[in-house]
Amino acid sequence: MPLSSRVPDIGALELLLAVARLGSVGRAAAELGVSQPAASARIRGMERQIGVALLERSPRGSRPTEAGLLVVEWARNVVEAAQALDAGIDALRGRRDARLVVVASLTVAEYLMPGWLLALNKASPDTAVTLRTANSADVAAHVLAGDADLGFVEGSGTPPGLAGAVVAADRLVVVVAPEHPWARRRRPVTAAELAATPLVLREPGSGTREVLDQALAPHGGTAPPRLELASSTALKAAAMTGAGPVCLSELAVVEELATRRLVAVPVEGLDLHRPLRAVWPVGRRPAGPARLLLGLTREPVRRG
Repeated sequence: MPLSSRVPDIGALELLLAVARLGSVGRAAAELGVSQPAASARIRGMERQIGVALLERSPRGSRPTEAGLLVVEWARNVVEAAQALDAGIDALRGRRDARLVVVASLTVAEYLMPGWLLALNKASPDTAVTLRTANSADVAAHVLAGDADLGFVEGSGTPPGLAGAVVAADRLVVVVAPEHPWARRRRPVTAAELAATPLVLREPGSGTREVLDQALAPHGGTAPPRLELASSTALKAAAMTGAGPVCLSELAVVEELATRRLVAVPVEGLDLHRPLRAVWPVGRRPAGPARLLLGLTREPVRRG
């Protein structure tokens, strides 16, 4: 049931308790950081609100009336309960502020997030982080639904309903096994040739697939894929077994290219650079650990 209009607010009850304890409105006012006239006016307003006199005033100070003593006891219970509530809320806020849920596209999660989270741990060691992975379309859906404090996506633009900031740059590369004919050719593959070739691709909804589809659209569009796989690891394995050309992030193939387990194929007339973005709901700028992580991930856009 709603509170009666005769119940004073917590601040007024705290003032009454201070007067009862200190024996003086002036001393109570000084302790609570208000002026004596303001404290006196507040006590009088509380007496009018309740409908009884609460204090007996004399040149020696103020003490509760008989009714005032009852109100003081009741007020003490109310103020102690309010203090417990305030402490509990602070504890809840502390636990909330010490938790961070991040959902990231696979490329970002596998190749960039470990370093970023290590930096976050050094800056805020008490922050507990949950990292989930999904393709870029699902990342956007999770962030919009409020399932994550911060998301990271690949792709040419910021998903609808989200605001974002570019935190890094990436480039897609076409790679094949050393035995593939493209590994030995002397001239680059053309964009039209790539568009006409069945590739091993990420699934629809991934940022990698979106960028490649958009880049090849002016050249006839992407051919029906030879295979669709859901991770960079699976794409690399397929390429190394000779399943066909693969297009994926250069971040994912640094080691394989260095050891010649895969060979990069130059592609003529195709820009496969893409930004990597942090995203959050429009109108809700990241705060707390999410804001700290965002600051740690920001870096100049690199061109490979």
